[in-house]
Amino acid sequence: MTITIPVGPDARRLRFLFDTTSGATPSSGVDQYWDGDINWVTPEDLGKLPDRYVRETRRRITEDGYKNCGVSLASSGSIVLSKRAPIGQTAILAVPATCNQGCFLLTKVDGVDERFYYYALIYLRPALEALGRGSTFMELSGDDLRSVALPFPSEERQRLIANYLDRETARIDGLIAEKQHMLALLEEKRAALISRVVTRGLDHNAPLKPSGQEWLGEIPAHWPTTKFSWDVFISEGQVDPEDDRFTEMILVAPNHIESRTGQVTYAETSADQGAISGKYLCKQGDVLYSKIRPALRKVALAEEDCLCSADMYALRPSERLMPEYLQYFLLSEDFSTWAELESARVAMPKINRETLSAIRIPVPPLEEQERIVSEIRNGTKRIDLQRKAVRGSVELLKERRAALITAAVTGQIPPGQMQF
Repeated sequence: MTITIPVGPDARRLRFLFDTTSGATPSSGVDQYWDGDINWVTPEDLGKLPDRYVRETRRRITEDGYKNCGVSLASSGSIVLSKRAPIGQTAILAVPATCNQGCFLLTKVDGVDERFYYYALIYLRPALEALGRGSTFMELSGDDLRSVALPFPSEERQRLIANYLDRETARIDGLIAEKQHMLALLEEKRAALISRVVTRGLDHNAPLKPSGQEWLGEIPAHWPTTKFSWDVFISEGQVDPEDDRFTEMILVAPNHIESRTGQVTYAETSADQGAISGKYLCKQGDVLYSKIRPALRKVALAEEDCLCSADMYALRPSERLMPEYLQYFLLSEDFSTWAELESARVAMPKINRETLSAIRIPVPPLEEQERIVSEIRNGTKRIDLQRKAVRGSVELLKERRAALITAAVTGQIPPGQMQF
């Protein structure tokens, strides 16, 4: 299958512009192959780059490892492109490197400006993804990649376009960074509001007392505390999601919940997800808490009877605790700090049932809980509207960036407009 960027007659297939090689992995059981000086790129590395350059990799291999797996070492200025998980992530090598079998190394021939083709491959990414084949996972083959047609303007024109895109995308990226900083500040403001009122209440002048929990500190003097297990039931026993009674129920997993906000971003049934292993049955009003990687603070409220992943706890508060108050408490800085420290004691960050059951939590009077919940709802609503507006502007900037790259690499921008 051939894909062509519409650039007129001046085009070349990728095989005539780059020498293309794939990577490999030395045997993981041989220590002498690892922790060497040779950079070894994986799709994971490509997904974490702060810019377009690979300057170092998470893992490196030794000379023995390099010789053992028979890979090629690409020079700086080469392009690395992921062929699976996902397809089409692209970067430029700032240092010589090899790669694993999840990537291609594209070493340029004469007359090629790697920056121009970095942008051209970004434009091509949806088409490259469409070329993926496979039953277990989608993968881009070397033959398909080499057959892709690319624009081939003069090297001078390549440099002109690359310089123009470098300037313009840097300007857009700067604006995006400012917006993302604003989002981070709004997230901090939201978290601070929740933490302040669920642990200190609304009366700033209320006398305080020690909570009895080092991680919680002081709480209002008139608030009693309770052992978690006395006022919160942690669901036990699991149901079969393939049972006809449960296949059409919503199944909530950590990936459905936005970090730190408690908002469920999308819903899928058990059948939609092809669930086969045991799940917890949840009642409307249960608080769903992700027990793995608690630093992500994924806590949602069940708005209807549903199922939740075995990676979560379905928490059912007693009549002394409002579900919304419990949810906000579990999102608070104090509780989350405790959860992160506890989870760090094991290899996989996780809060076990016994540890959670043993802590003590504050129980404000119900009337006060209602006021606290109302205060948080109103405050976070304003913040969330601001977050939505900023996110919208970020998406517009990203669309502008993509459109600019498309127009430049496909020859839609006259050279005169790209001059300084």
